[in-house]
Amino acid sequence: MLFDQEANKLQAGFSRLNWLEFQGVENGLARFETASGTLEVSAPGKDLLRLRCLRAPAPDYGMLVEPEALDQAAAQARLEVQTDGEQFRISAGELELIFRQEPLRLAVYRAGRLMLESSTDCTIGGILRLHPLAADDERWLLALALPSEEPIFGLGEKFGALNKRGQWIESWNRDATGVNAEISYKNVPFAWSPRGWGLFVHTTARVTHGVGYSPWSHRSYVLKLDDPNLDLFLLFADSPAEMLARYTALTGRTALPPRWSYGAWFSRAYYKTAEEILQVAHQLRERRIPADVLTLDGRAWHKPETRFDFSWDPERYPNPAGFVRALRQMNYRLCLWEYSYMSDLNPLFAELAEKGYFLKDKDGQTYIYRWLPPPNDRLIPHLQPSGLIDFTHPAAYAWFRDMHRALFEMGVSVMKTDYGEALPEDVVGYNGDTGKRLHNAYTLLYNRCVYEASQMYGERDGVVWGRSSWAGGQRYPVQWGGDPQNDWEGLAGSIRGGLSWGMSGGAFYTHDIGGFYGAQEAGSLLGTGMPDPELYIRWAQAAVMCSHTRFHGTSPREPWFFGAQAEEIIRQWLAWRYQLIPYLQACALEASQTGMPVMRSMMLAFPDDPLAWGFEHQYMLGPSLLVAPVIQPGGKVRFYLPAGRWFDIWNQTWVQGPGLFERQMPLDQIPIFGREGTLLPLGPAVQHTGELKAGLDLEQVWAFGQPQSGMALPGLVLNRLEDVPEGVTVISYQ
Repeated sequence: MLFDQEANKLQAGFSRLNWLEFQGVENGLARFETASGTLEVSAPGKDLLRLRCLRAPAPDYGMLVEPEALDQAAAQARLEVQTDGEQFRISAGELELIFRQEPLRLAVYRAGRLMLESSTDCTIGGILRLHPLAADDERWLLALALPSEEPIFGLGEKFGALNKRGQWIESWNRDATGVNAEISYKNVPFAWSPRGWGLFVHTTARVTHGVGYSPWSHRSYVLKLDDPNLDLFLLFADSPAEMLARYTALTGRTALPPRWSYGAWFSRAYYKTAEEILQVAHQLRERRIPADVLTLDGRAWHKPETRFDFSWDPERYPNPAGFVRALRQMNYRLCLWEYSYMSDLNPLFAELAEKGYFLKDKDGQTYIYRWLPPPNDRLIPHLQPSGLIDFTHPAAYAWFRDMHRALFEMGVSVMKTDYGEALPEDVVGYNGDTGKRLHNAYTLLYNRCVYEASQMYGERDGVVWGRSSWAGGQRYPVQWGGDPQNDWEGLAGSIRGGLSWGMSGGAFYTHDIGGFYGAQEAGSLLGTGMPDPELYIRWAQAAVMCSHTRFHGTSPREPWFFGAQAEEIIRQWLAWRYQLIPYLQACALEASQTGMPVMRSMMLAFPDDPLAWGFEHQYMLGPSLLVAPVIQPGGKVRFYLPAGRWFDIWNQTWVQGPGLFERQMPLDQIPIFGREGTLLPLGPAVQHTGELKAGLDLEQVWAFGQPQSGMALPGLVLNRLEDVPEGVTVISYQ
């Protein structure tokens, strides 16, 4: 049958592991010999198990924030191993890991409750269809049982259903050029179940997940790892919030972005001259449209044929310092686009190649990446054959980092770290690693390098505007979802991508207001169509209610291009956006301390209400606000309110949940509800963050009923209404 053919194809070349031979416990490590190497089991933290079989030396890319602390915790753990015939019982606190042999299978119990076990999928002859654990010289295969109706979440920025059950997911960073398929920019080999278990594959190699994927087994979670080394963390928690806390304790929590980053960003692909972007800057101020950041995108500020070397195009920007200064005098921050490739037409190319700063091919020569195959590889001016900066080379890393210095000292505030996914498997790094492991690590190193540059040479709070990421990349804020199609499905997919990223450890997210591209125009290599005004407004409303907000696309995205009504509605929503800044700062502070994202899916926010989980386009923005974006033309929206009372901020009325609601929303509103028992700190409606006073600029605190929980803001903790500083207006909705 095809069913078995697909399973057989998956397992081709793998040898099933059948036995373990116990070697003893030393420094908190229980060691077992297997046919595929020494398997080490440890408990490096509370409700945490680590299964590791290291068969080949491999560079470490710093995904784990404190690996030494993990080793120390493992050494101090009270790990006990008991043998019982063909069975081994490994105990650590409330966890018990049981290995059974012939074939080798595992089961994990927490406080006596079965949490996880190897696949139980059998043929009609009673033998297992899938190898519970298997390996060849270069790969591993693991199959776990997945009971019916058990959902799985995480695995990075994925644009399909948040519940990954039934999906085939590949943890492999791609230039997705949209939000319409499985491929995505931000991948994380971390998945979890609301039943209380999670897994994280500590690797930078390709990981393939068949999550109840029917061609393999609808009743199994099959994990294929293209790495000779196995390093698997099993995490256990009482809630999804606690699961994210455990994962981000391993891989790191976000740094706090600067306050100005929460303002509105305006961008195009692209502003072609200094005069054009300055004209936009003046119009935003004259039209009273709040804004903080303007972006010069790819091709906007350098010569396309020789990009990228941090230099300005002298013809369009004869005085870049004066240009940046002019924007700062209007209270704008400047974001500059970059990527980590260099055209072989660039005058610096030969010098960097001689120094060995580019990745190599297998023969030790500079690898030339071609966006198009010959003879067409020179057709696109801004995508010339290029070398790829080798971030594993310490001198190349330092060169790339330090080349930002002049830009930051000139007054540039942030870099847009675009691309990073175009790394072939056959390249070789200075550290000896090939693209098979370096591909996913590359984007982590790239963003880390630029983030460090922003800390060293920019302002006190470092920040990047990053597209691609891997496990650990959440430490370097902020991420945006790249290049959505400018239609209603592009909006819906962008929302799902952000929520999925949040359930994978990512604290911050936004998407391109209006969508990035549309219908292709004659003679164009890229679709440049404008979204219709209704879609543009609805997209802006959804993005205002994200951690960050940016207008961007292949055609103009400034409000006045969409008519007087759209301009007025956007002006009102951006005023609301700036009022939300203290609240967003509070959400960011929580993310930095606990790993909870700013945008929280219904599953993450209401794990005890399964009816809420299926509403994958509404979410909680922090602990206080429920947001239900309009994702179809006409203004009709269906949403779900969990149990409790919810305050409709538009109608100023209370609505009782649980319940399913359907409303026809006017063009200037989407459903937003305050959760009873929470607080909403608000600041003044300003034109830019330069108008805010130093420190925390708090103007009002809305109380939805009686506060049941506190909220930490920069320099202030609100546990009760009595904690509100003098001079701040309290509005209590009872």
